[in-house]
Amino acid sequence: MPSINLSSRDLDAFLALAQARHFTRAAERCHLSQSAFSQKIARIERTAGVELFERSTRHVTLTPEGELFAEEVLRIQQDLQHALLHLHELATRRVGKVAIAALPSVAAVWMPQVIAGYRAQHPNIRIELFDTLAAGGLALLREGRVDLAITAGGDLREFDVQELKSERFHLVCPASHPLAKKRSVSLTELQGKEMVHLARSSSVRQHLEAAGVAAGPGALEVEQLATVAALVAQGLGISVVPELTLFHFVRSGLASVPVRDRELRRPILLARRKGTALSVAARAMRDAILATAQRRA
Repeated sequence: MPSINLSSRDLDAFLALAQARHFTRAAERCHLSQSAFSQKIARIERTAGVELFERSTRHVTLTPEGELFAEEVLRIQQDLQHALLHLHELATRRVGKVAIAALPSVAAVWMPQVIAGYRAQHPNIRIELFDTLAAGGLALLREGRVDLAITAGGDLREFDVQELKSERFHLVCPASHPLAKKRSVSLTELQGKEMVHLARSSSVRQHLEAAGVAAGPGALEVEQLATVAALVAQGLGISVVPELTLFHFVRSGLASVPVRDRELRRPILLARRKGTALSVAARAMRDAILATAQRRA
């Protein structure tokens, strides 16, 4: 198959002649001399390997092959215009989609404000939010189902990561508990106490175990923070949770006390895939998340 090397100007010249049916008028439309224009049309026909025009002393008409080629060229130009228009709409955030995975606590505390501000500025961008534990969010990011993931540690070597916050942990307990009146507590003061823990798959539990807070033989383990709050309120144990989750424990009869341990911190991290460019919509979402994190800091 011969090499096909036609430029957009070649196609414009072909269409100009197909529409004008006159070499002089078509050459003028393309701002070319008649000689240069005729050479261009001849080169197009050589490249195509078939005559596209029938020429007479008075008329220029399209051959059947020329008619088919004209239809294809018009379709190509329309497709290109449509593609450029869509690209412009993406660049100006008139259309598009952005997907984010976030820890449930971040999804509840930060993301409503982020999404409200983002939607006010970019009302036509479709937003998907997945509230999921750290491992689930990273799996969605790895699979390309989300653009960004807000997570809390783990093996992040395959991702580009920015820290949004390093949050403290708090003891949550009934207001009648002996530790409830303290200004702060140490991890050693929690030893031997009845505990309510989140499941081992959670980032909260993993950070606690790394700090030496192990679950005793009678400790309750549950999946949801709302369940932790209900169990603690019933006096079935105390728990240690990160700062962003404390909204679950704002209820009568419960108290929260900061944990006095510099090593016990949960990093809140914004992750994205390495080597993959973010869309314009996703970059705007990243900037909105970073701005919210800075304000809250």
